Amino acid sequence: MKVLITGGAGFIGSNIVHYWLDNYPKDIVINLDALKYSGNLDNLRDIEKSPKYKFYHSDISRYDEIEPIFKQGVDVVVNFAAQTHVDRSLYEPNEFINSNIIGTRNLLEACLKYQVKRFHQISTDEVFGDLAINDKHKFTAETLLNPSNEYAASKASAEMFIMAYLHTHHLPATISNCTNNIGPYQYPEKFVPLAITNILEGKKVPVYGTGKNIRDWIYVIDHCRAIDVILKKGKPGERYLIGSDHREINNIQLLSKIIKVMDIPGDWMEFVTDRPGHDRKYAVDWTKIGKLGWKPKYSLDQSIRLTVEWYMKNTRWWKKIKSGEYRKAYEKIYGKNY
Repeated sequence: MKVLITGGAGFIGSNIVHYWLDNYPKDIVINLDALKYSGNLDNLRDIEKSPKYKFYHSDISRYDEIEPIFKQGVDVVVNFAAQTHVDRSLYEPNEFINSNIIGTRNLLEACLKYQVKRFHQISTDEVFGDLAINDKHKFTAETLLNPSNEYAASKASAEMFIMAYLHTHHLPATISNCTNNIGPYQYPEKFVPLAITNILEGKKVPVYGTGKNIRDWIYVIDHCRAIDVILKKGKPGERYLIGSDHREINNIQLLSKIIKVMDIPGDWMEFVTDRPGHDRKYAVDWTKIGKLGWKPKYSLDQSIRLTVEWYMKNTRWWKKIKSGEYRKAYEKIYGKNY
């Protein structure tokens, strides 16, 4: 089988490239990535010469760049390619429109034209908006889309195009909405790797507002396992939510856990002005995918420990990133360099 992973040089994308090659050695994995700021071929150095792996430097927002790949034959497409950082979407919305909406539509058109057997969209729980801090409800597969920032709006728009292709053209597609991921190769603008790398550099960790925003967290390999299950057992036309097995916690609690695992005592938190429209709480009900036989393997404490250990062992990887464009972006977001 030929599996096309778009955005396969990014965080979750590169993890599933490794996962797929490890678990399905007879398959061919094709990685299509535009190598924008968070795409990093260093994530894939160990497998770049594998005869079962092919890389194409292409942008899904350019149909003329992706069609030649589909002409060679593709069985399954898993679309990770997206701009994902909410903060960036507030001042670079056009990048999100091009990648997340136009790019997804281009992939759908190519899948339809070249009769791809399954298209799977990697979406986010953020398309559902947020919950009140004390709300006991959780997002389900029936929750209406209600995005509250430009990133979430672009991902919700992509989902609407997928639903249209499902209804009108009967394209075999599935969607998954996952909670917050942590693990190896995550670009250090995200909260967890930012916290770990800042502490290792002796810098404060910026925490938005009061730090009371609530999330749940999943180890990236559990996300990869969930996608595998959906591709095998999921029904085209359905969405599946992917979540954790721990009680949701706020950002202060999460940072405290990270500091405890790192065992570097100190006052590392620095509260900064909250970002506009910051979602208060996400919570995911993954009962539906649970019925397909999936459940998280890694606890929150295990996930944090494994993530901390990886960043502590791979300082060259993240130090190379935390310069240049990264610094400019963070000065724009936080008002100073972290």
